[in-house]
Amino acid sequence: MRAPYHPPVKRSVTIAGHPTSISLEPLFWDALEVAAAARGLPVNALVARIDVERMEADEPPNLTSAIRQWLWAKGREESGQDAG
Repeated sequence: MRAPYHPPVKRSVTIAGHPTSISLEPLFWDALEVAAAARGLPVNALVARIDVERMEADEPPNLTSAIRQWLWAKGREESGQDAG
């Protein structure tokens, strides 16, 4: 397991055929990869799903923030805690 404090790492993902860069801390990249694998999806596909969900919000956050919030909410759901 990695030490908990690292600066963000920038990676390129493709959403709807458009490349974009996302900066996340390594622990969030790790969690995103685990979540994608658990759903049988490539990371790009999961990020695209999160992007669609965030755009449905009344005040959509930026994509990086949406990914972090999605991971937090899913982690709470999976642990049996209320995400709200």
